[in-house]
Order: sequence, then structure tokens, then C-alpha cells
Amino acid sequence: MTMWQIRKPPELSPVAEPTIESSPGPEAPPKFEVSDRMLNLKVQIHKQLLDRINLALLDRMPREQVAKDVADIVGEMLEVTGEALNRAERAALCGDVLDELLGLGPLEPLLKDETINDILVNGHETVFVERFGLLEKVATRFQDEKHLLRIIQKIVSAVGRRVDESSPFVDARLADGSRVNAIVAPLALDGSLLSIRKFSKKPISMERMVELGSMPPEMVEVLNGVVRGRRNVIISGGTGSGKTTMLNAMSNFIDERERIVTIEDSAELQLQQEHVARLETRPPNIEGKGEVTQRDLVKNALRMRPDRIILGECRAGEAFDMLQAMNTGHDGSMTTVHANTPRDALARIEQMVGMSGIDISARSARGQIAAAINVVIQIGRLSDGKRKVLSLSELTGMEGDTITMQEIFRFKMSGRDEAGNTLGHFEATGIRPKFTSELAAWGIDLDPALFRPNVRFDAA
Repeated sequence: MTMWQIRKPPELSPVAEPTIESSPGPEAPPKFEVSDRMLNLKVQIHKQLLDRINLALLDRMPREQVAKDVADIVGEMLEVTGEALNRAERAALCGDVLDELLGLGPLEPLLKDETINDILVNGHETVFVERFGLLEKVATRFQDEKHLLRIIQKIVSAVGRRVDESSPFVDARLADGSRVNAIVAPLALDGSLLSIRKFSKKPISMERMVELGSMPPEMVEVLNGVVRGRRNVIISGGTGSGKTTMLNAMSNFIDERERIVTIEDSAELQLQQEHVARLETRPPNIEGKGEVTQRDLVKNALRMRPDRIILGECRAGEAFDMLQAMNTGHDGSMTTVHANTPRDALARIEQMVGMSGIDISARSARGQIAAAINVVIQIGRLSDGKRKVLSLSELTGMEGDTITMQEIFRFKMSGRDEAGNTLGHFEATGIRPKFTSELAAWGIDLDPALFRPNVRFDAA
């Protein structure tokens, strides 16, 4: 059984030879480099393969069989076109064509590279990646804008979403949970833009975060108690600071016997518990109907008998419903918010409560926030690309119209070394949090020595 339809292959046209600029010398360089020639050859072969593939059968065949059939048909096509390739070039060509058929074409090698965290495509000719917190340009590119658009459509259609002129931007995800954002013409002026935030195949644990110097073990011990003691947590930070990674790591402390409901725009959370109910929003259809928002899902989650609700990111009116859930028996719930400081995070949540359309005074909103949220964790990405837990703070109540909070741990920066690495240390502020007495009721005793002032925890 093969994946090729039984019919006469279409006529194959030879691949255009690279043109050579006129020059008196025999060593004149070709106008196109070998990479251009191979890219054109790959795209032409891929288009011709699509006319001969039984697509329904392709999805049911093992990759090894598809690879064998691709190698056979590529060899046949090369004979017709008269292209002479050595063994390494032919193997690379077959791999590229296979990636086009079964994967995401030029993006596949980048997705397989575990050192890459982000893939940023700025039009079909320009691709950047982030490695170890720093951006660098790579040689990867697409043949043309249509080629890039085809890959984008393949990504978004796999999760039931669309992107076109009437809906020119979209959030989606890959099969492994990696976050995808795409924006196309007419909003993208110089070619379609594609951003992929890759997820590690092995979720980063708290132990790994300690090894990386993101936090000291003393802070991990406190966070363990916070989660097990069902304190409500907000994780705050800027874009790419590691909020979702922290949320995943902290979820490992949740008891296996609890029922967890997760709500996200694009499913990214990788919780390890067995009893997890995952919900994902839905954008409107082409007629502008059928949209399901995070707020709709939070309301529905309250009817699903959750022990904890984990909201992937708070960005609008769902903040009010999340506060209501935290205040009505769903202790231990967690969410993330974009903000630069813990105080800014509370201000943003207050603003988002105002976006809910409910007539509520600023003082009442702050009262809801102070009653619902127990701990704010501030995460940041420093200038050297490393992520750190910059602050761990506790909300203690209200004084007049102001929410009161106290910092328990912090990262204190002291400068940079010759290589550009950030220098600094973690330290306890000397304040013993109020939640220690509440955790004691759960049988969780935190050593008072964890909060001793003037004790440095060195950062890696």
C-alpha cells in the first residue's frame, strides 16, 4: 500500500538553472546561492507531490513508510528534471519535503532544536530565534509569502481557527502546547508575522528553576506551603518573563486528590495531576457568532465542582468572576497577569474589574481584591535573558482605600559582570507572613529561620 494515487504522474518541468551574471572571468559568482536553488527545488517537488498524494491515506501511514515513498518519488522527479545531487543533498531534500508534507516546513528544524525558546518570523525572508534569552537571526526562510501563509493556515486550522483578510490575527497553539500568534495583511505591512513560544517537552520543575538560579530553595519551601495550604496566588510579570512556566511548576504541589479546572485562551498549561478538566476559549466564526470567552468559561467552571480554578491569564472582565470564585470557596486558585510590580498587578486587576461592566466602586473592588488574593509573585526577565523571581509579597488587608501588602522575599540586583551577566542575590526581608498561622491549621509548619533578615541566598 502506498500513499500515491494510481494515475499518470503530471508532467514535470525542469527546475530553472541558476542564472550567472556576465563577467570576463571564469570565477564569476552565481546570482543565486545553492540554498536558493535547493529551496526552489523543494517547493516545486512539494507542489507536484500534492497532485499525486492520497491525502486521506497519508494521515494513517507511519512516518517511516511515508519517508520511503517520498524518497522514491523524489528520486524519480530528480531524474526527470535532470538535477544532479549528491547523497547528502538528496537526503536533506527528502527531509525538507517530508517536513512540508507532515510538519511545518522550514520551521521543523527550529521546533526540534531544544535550545530555542521563541521563533519569530518577520515576513518570508527573515526569521529570528531566542536562545538562552538572547535574540539571533537564522538562515531559515520561506520561498515566498504564499509559502509562509500556507504554513500559518496549517497551524491555525489544526485547532479550528482561521486567519484571513477579514480576521487578520489569531492566537493558536501547536500539538505540544507551544503558543502561536499570527498576523497577516492588511495589518502586517511587510509580510505575515508569526510568533511561536515553544514549550519544553519536559516541564520545568521547581528543582530545575533552583538550578537555573531563578529562585532559592528557601523560597520554594514557602511556595510549597502556599500551594498546599490553598492560598490564592497571582503570578505577575512582563511578556516572556516565565509566568506560565512558574504556574506549571507550582501546580506540582497540588494534591492529586483535588479536582482542577483550567481555563485558557490557547491551552498551554501542562499540569501533571490526573484529575484536570481543561477548557479553552473559542473565537467567533466567520459570521461573527459562536464566541466563547474566558469569562463564560469561568462562570461555567463554577458549576463543575472544582477544588481549584486555574486561569491561564487574566486580561479583561473575567478578573471579576475570578475574584468571586476565590471568595466563594475555591481556595488555592491561581492566575497570571501582565504587570511590572506587585502593586501594578493589583492596579491592573482593579482596572479589569471595571471592564466587567458591573457597577462597582473602586473601594469595593479593592476590598474584593484584598479579600480574594493572598500572595503575589513577581517574575522578571533581566537584561542578560535570565528569569528571576523578583519578589514574593503577601496581601494583608485594607487601610482606608489602600490595599496593604508586605514583601517577604526579594531579588536585589548589584550590577553586571564583564560578560554582561546580572549580579545579585535573594534575601528575606525579615517579615514573617501572616499566612504562616493559616498554614499551621493545615498542618504545614514553616521554619521561622526561613524569614530571618539579612540572610543572603546567592543566585546562580
